[in-house]
Amino acid sequence: MTMKLTTAKLMMAAAFGAGLAGPAMAQDAPNFGGDEDQAYAQQVWQAMVDQNLAGEGAIMSFPYPGTDPHGMMLETFYSRATIDGHDGALVVKRNYGPEGVTVDDVLGAPAEHLGAVTVMFRREAGYDDETGNWFYAKYLPDGSLDANPNGVALAGLVGKNAEAGCIACHQNAGENYLFTTDADLGATME
Repeated sequence: MTMKLTTAKLMMAAAFGAGLAGPAMAQDAPNFGGDEDQAYAQQVWQAMVDQNLAGEGAIMSFPYPGTDPHGMMLETFYSRATIDGHDGALVVKRNYGPEGVTVDDVLGAPAEHLGAVTVMFRREAGYDDETGNWFYAKYLPDGSLDANPNGVALAGLVGKNAEAGCIACHQNAGENYLFTTDADLGATME
C-alpha cells in the first residue's frame, strides 16, 4: 500500500524524526524501542489479536475523520488487556489513509486503506509515573513495529524528553493523556 505524502506529512515526519534524534543522540541511546520494548509490544499485539482488535477478522466500527499524524480516517477502541500479569487500559487506534479516503472507502476495503495501528497501554504504577505509565506502540498492518527515521522501533516511551513523538503530543491532552475521551481509564481493574 502506498500513501500519498503531502508537504504537511513530510514536515511532520521530519519534525518527528528530528525531535527523537536529538535526545537519542544526547543520551547515546533512545529511551524506547529496545529489545524489551519490542517484546512487550508483541505481547500487546497478541492481546489485541485475541480480542479481535487487530489482525485478520478484526471487528470494525464506524470510522471518523482524523488528521496527522494518525490518519485521515480513524477507528478507536477502548478495552483492557493483561500483559505479564498486569491488567491495564488498552486504547487501539486504526489509522487509515491516504488523504481523501472516505468512510465508504474504509468500510468497503479496510485492509487496502489501513496505514498503521497505534496503541496506548497503561502499564503498572512505576513504569513511568511521570507520563501516566502509558506504553506506546505503532504497528504496521501486519503487526510488525514501525520505526522512526533512525530505525528505532516505535514502542515504549516514544517521544519522552523530545519535542515530537507520542508522549510529546499526548501530554497536551491533559491528565489522562487521551484526546478521544475524558473517561478515567485507571491502571487496574476495580
